[in-house]
Amino acid sequence: MSLIEVPAAVSAAVPGGLPTAAAAPVYAGNAQLVAACVLGILAVVVLITWAKVHPFLSLMLGSAVLGAVATMPAGDTVKSFVAGFGSTAGAVGILIALGAMIGKLLEDSGGANRIVGTMVGRVGPGRLPWVMAAIAAILGLPLFFEVGVVLLVPVVVLVAQRTGLSLMKVGIPALAGLSVLHGLVPPHPGPLTAIGLLNADLGRTLIFGIIIAIPTVVVAGPLLARYVDRWVPKSADDLVFLGSSAGGAAGQPRASAVVGARAQGGGDQTTRGLSGGGTDTLTDADAPGTRATATAGEDAGANKGPGSFDEPLAPGRKRVSFATAIIGITLPVVLMLVDAITKLTVTDEKAGVRTLMDFIGTPIVALLIAVLYCYIALGLGSGLDKRQVSESVGSALPAVASIILIVAAGGGFKQTLIDAGVGNVIKDWATGVNISVLLLGWLVAVLIRLGTGSATVATITAAGIVAPLAPTLSANHLALLVLAVGCGSLFFSHVNDAGFWLVKEYFGLTVGETIKSWSVMETVISVFGFALVMLASVIIA
Repeated sequence: MSLIEVPAAVSAAVPGGLPTAAAAPVYAGNAQLVAACVLGILAVVVLITWAKVHPFLSLMLGSAVLGAVATMPAGDTVKSFVAGFGSTAGAVGILIALGAMIGKLLEDSGGANRIVGTMVGRVGPGRLPWVMAAIAAILGLPLFFEVGVVLLVPVVVLVAQRTGLSLMKVGIPALAGLSVLHGLVPPHPGPLTAIGLLNADLGRTLIFGIIIAIPTVVVAGPLLARYVDRWVPKSADDLVFLGSSAGGAAGQPRASAVVGARAQGGGDQTTRGLSGGGTDTLTDADAPGTRATATAGEDAGANKGPGSFDEPLAPGRKRVSFATAIIGITLPVVLMLVDAITKLTVTDEKAGVRTLMDFIGTPIVALLIAVLYCYIALGLGSGLDKRQVSESVGSALPAVASIILIVAAGGGFKQTLIDAGVGNVIKDWATGVNISVLLLGWLVAVLIRLGTGSATVATITAAGIVAPLAPTLSANHLALLVLAVGCGSLFFSHVNDAGFWLVKEYFGLTVGETIKSWSVMETVISVFGFALVMLASVIIA
């Protein structure tokens, strides 16, 4: 049997169909394999950060370096990479595409504005930081981090201006809600990819992820914001952009002006990188509805209260209801949660309800149901015609093509690493030194995150490295391992992370202020979230 046939046979018996390291041959000694692993990862880091090579190509070249140092035959290296690429793309790529469609329909239908306006309009200034965290968490379910930032920044600035709250008290909770959901809760690409690579149970990961995400958002959001406000005293008035050349009138918040300028075709292009699993650049086409969002913010600031974010309706358009928008966002998560609860409570696998929920709760089916719901309730329900709804759905795909390729290439890198025999070396070492697998996964993700600035690359690579240890864990602890890796992938965003610069520019911060606010927040999320994961590992068998 050839090298590639072994993982194929193994994958047939594994949920999700992803290859494992069951029968990986050994091409070299342990020291050489460790060197191959280190040099392969180093090659990816150097290519991304210094040579500015696209992560997709960097992961391919890193796999080649790994295989060469491990003395794998060139043909075997290619076969391993292709096998990992294909299995990961099949398991995750469809989900990323469906999730992007939901997010796009939410934007274009006005559903996002409806959710924000309804929730903000019902509370006083003292509770606004908590509400902003909740809004960001809700919108963060279907949206990539950077798209969520683009949508929420004008709202954050407007709320801060109209209520007199500082920018950090409103902005940090919103950023925390987006970041935590992205790193810990499916159906985001990072957690989904780790679930597939580690063959973890999605339902358990989803339940544990939500349980850990809630207190993490509270601590890293509204509570931390009080201290960040002291370190970085920032008023929304500090963002005033004098003049109108950037697309806004004098006195318009700088963040809204930037969004307005981009939507008006000013040629501005903000690098996004991989911190949130997005594509590499944010252009006019990538940020649909941003002009409307900015315009709505300006109208609300001029004529209405802080809770009014409804954009002017075009002829024939309708406003979607709050309930309709909320259902569209939460439907796939609810279906997957119900499936997970059903599996825990109904032990008979042949029972009718168990069979039905096994089908409906499958991530692809759950997301497809949500897309169809959003297509009808949000798209057609908002007054868009069939052609416009179809174009809205189709326009979501180009923006996620890059991330699908990157995630799949990460799967190829992971499979090359395992087939070279590196996984067994790490497994033996971890067993010998008696280190916690959860701690190992978090530490590896932290190191790669610091080196590459990419949460996605950190998640994929760390999951691949600890994958050989997965069979030693219970189903519950395997789900916690996914969350540990996710927490590590968010550690201390700094100057090599495009998300760092996105936050810096939108909030008008200096590099030092961005470190004292955004970077500190990301570190708190990583450390506090991981502490909860370790606590859960003690409580849960």
